[in-house]
Amino acid sequence: MATIGIAFGNSTTSFATIKDGKVDVIANPDGERFISSALSYVDGDEYHGQQALSQIVRNPRNTIVNFRDFIGVPFTDIDARYSKLAAHPVELNGKVAYEINGNKLSIDEVVKRHLKQIKNAAEDYLGQSIESTVITVPTNFSDVQKQDIVRIAGEAGLKVSQLINEPTAALLAHLSNKDLLKEDKIYVVADFGGIRSDAAVIAVRGGIMTLLATEHSTTLGGAELDDALIDFFAADFQKKFKADAKKTEKSLAKLVAASIITKKTLSNVQTASVSVDSLAEGFDYMSSINRLRFELVGRKVFSEMIEFIESLIKKAGLENLDIDAVLLVGGTSNIPKVASTLSLIFPESTEIHAPAIDSKLPNPNELNCRGAAIQASLIAGFDDEEIQESLQPVVVNTEHISAPIGIKDTDGHFLTILPRETAYPIKKTISFTSNSNNVEIEFYEGKRNVKETVVEPEQFSDDEEDSEEEEPEIVREVEYVPGTLLAKMVLNGVGAGKPVDVIVQIDREGKMHLTGRSGDVIVKGEVSQA
Repeated sequence: MATIGIAFGNSTTSFATIKDGKVDVIANPDGERFISSALSYVDGDEYHGQQALSQIVRNPRNTIVNFRDFIGVPFTDIDARYSKLAAHPVELNGKVAYEINGNKLSIDEVVKRHLKQIKNAAEDYLGQSIESTVITVPTNFSDVQKQDIVRIAGEAGLKVSQLINEPTAALLAHLSNKDLLKEDKIYVVADFGGIRSDAAVIAVRGGIMTLLATEHSTTLGGAELDDALIDFFAADFQKKFKADAKKTEKSLAKLVAASIITKKTLSNVQTASVSVDSLAEGFDYMSSINRLRFELVGRKVFSEMIEFIESLIKKAGLENLDIDAVLLVGGTSNIPKVASTLSLIFPESTEIHAPAIDSKLPNPNELNCRGAAIQASLIAGFDDEEIQESLQPVVVNTEHISAPIGIKDTDGHFLTILPRETAYPIKKTISFTSNSNNVEIEFYEGKRNVKETVVEPEQFSDDEEDSEEEEPEIVREVEYVPGTLLAKMVLNGVGAGKPVDVIVQIDREGKMHLTGRSGDVIVKGEVSQA
């Protein structure tokens, strides 16, 4: 019996397992590691993945795509714009369904068939039955949607041990791969997918992840970049042949397919060729586009990505300077311009984790399923009751401190013990060496301060001609200084050169317990509210 993690998206589905201590992203029998979330019906036969997606041009009304977000949503509340070139959603008992070959197929049945195909592919690969799974879901999935996906997966033969938020899964995969889970940092996890974008600010403190804010958009993603390319190629086609490449659904579907391939190609090379046989009115279309032109064509979308992330950070009550790292997730994150655009709004100290910057990183399309597989392996030894107890609000919805807590060193600088956004209960110890017989320890809340440093431009020699005088660069960075004094303690008779331990512990009620210790000298105190 095996466990797997499933990242079930609107555009693609991927799944992984832990094998010999490493995450193994599983390919289906067709060799696809990122399986198109699509079903198609031809002459009574059911096709899945890329085989189904390839039917969009010839058999659009019997091909179902982009259906994940319809789970558990009333028909009157859905946005069906991304189904315009495929089977259109229809109503069945107040919910979404699809009319295939004259029969109505409910959204529950569509999802069940898709997940059953995933289960069969995993069992074929592993050679054993699937005992349980962890499935990723967006942070804005409702309780009804979560309950429905668990129920439908069960009907497909998949026992769901746990649902995990997509940004948490992606960050877990990234931190586990880099062995960074113990580093205290604030991350922006930006998932730019095919037909939607999701992002979250997550504070990692002592291996615990705290979700600070989320942002969602169903009008920002790879599809909008596809549309920009479609308009560019359609205008070029109109100019060459005086014909409309978007006039019929069939010609538009051909252009969409060509644009998607072009976008993916330009993520890896500088120039891509486009060739579509009989695109419209009998005319074949051939053209090419380079990466720079593509970035100009899609500049509006890239600008919206910046606005999307800035809105998220503002919602978290932070500034761009407070973000330690940005993790890019999703297929659209493979585009180099996404990483380079976002890097413009962050200081140089903020790390941007993207394949365009570090080619050794896992494919951003894999991060969600990798994180789900890791979580599945972590909880595999627990029974259902223990897992459910771990998901209760009292456990999951932990409080966190809004300002860092630390001490003032001998130079008057603030020394952080607990960074801001640390979840509690928590206990942390720091050590230093005394420089006098009596040691005075002052505990403070840190006060945020933006430090500005002027960096003078490089000086050129007088004989260099045509050199323009550059303006000095102002580098801004966040630092913390001692703010509100919380407590003061004195350890008498310690002696110079002796080790001193300072322990800060915050209990579940937010009461702070402070301890100073050196040898036999111990002083304790409490602060009522953290």
